[in-house]
Amino acid sequence: MDIRFNFGEIQGRILRACERSARDPQEVRLVAVTKNVPATRVKEAMECGLRRFGENYVQEALPKIRALGPEAEWHFIGHLQSNKARHVVGNFRMVHTVDRLSLAKELDRRAPGPEPLEVLIQVNVSGEETKSGIPPESLPELVRELVRLPLIRVRGLMTMPPYFEDPEMSRPYFRLLRQWRDRLRGLIPPPHSVEELSMGMSGDFEVAIEEGATFIRIGTALFGPRLP
Repeated sequence: MDIRFNFGEIQGRILRACERSARDPQEVRLVAVTKNVPATRVKEAMECGLRRFGENYVQEALPKIRALGPEAEWHFIGHLQSNKARHVVGNFRMVHTVDRLSLAKELDRRAPGPEPLEVLIQVNVSGEETKSGIPPESLPELVRELVRLPLIRVRGLMTMPPYFEDPEMSRPYFRLLRQWRDRLRGLIPPPHSVEELSMGMSGDFEVAIEEGATFIRIGTALFGPRLP
C-alpha cells in the first residue's frame, strides 16, 4: 500500500468533511494507528509528514518509540492495565483511554513531572458490554476526581461506537459524545479542559468530523489491512 497516496486521499476527505460542517481543518488532527505496523512502515509515514501515532499495546509500542526517536509523538489508544502505567508515562504524550479513577491515580503516581500527562476519558456511549469506557452518566463524578490529581491534565473525551457497515449509523454516538463534552465544560476548572473529542476511525471518520471530532484514529485507510 502506498502510504503517501493514502495520506493524500485521507487529507482530501478531511477537507471535504470540514467544508460540509463549516469547520477549520486545523481543528482536526490525524492519529496514525500503528497496531501491527512495523517501524519501517511507520518511518515511511514520517517521511510523508506524519508525526502523531497511536498504539494499542505497550509492549508493541516501546521498540517503535525507541527506533523512531523524538520526532514522533505517541498517543496510547488501547485498553490500559494499571500495571502498565509505568511504561506509558514518559513515552506517550497522551492517553486516550482513561476509564477509571484507579488507572488515573496510577498514571499520576508514576508521572515523572514536572509536565503533566494529558488524558482523555473513554466513554462507552453504546452501552456494549464488550467495550471499555465509563457510562456517560458517570462522567461528572469521574471528572471531579480526576481534576484533583496534580500530574494529570484532562483534555477531553474518547469513544468507539459499535461497528456498522454504514458510517451514518455511527452519527448518533458521535453526537452524544459531543453533547456530553458540552455539558461538562462548566465542571472543568483550568488548567483542565474538555475540548478534545477522539472519535472516528477508517470507516467513519468523516461522520465523526462532521460531529466535532478533533482527533481521528486512522489505521487501515493509511497503512492498508493489518497483518494478522
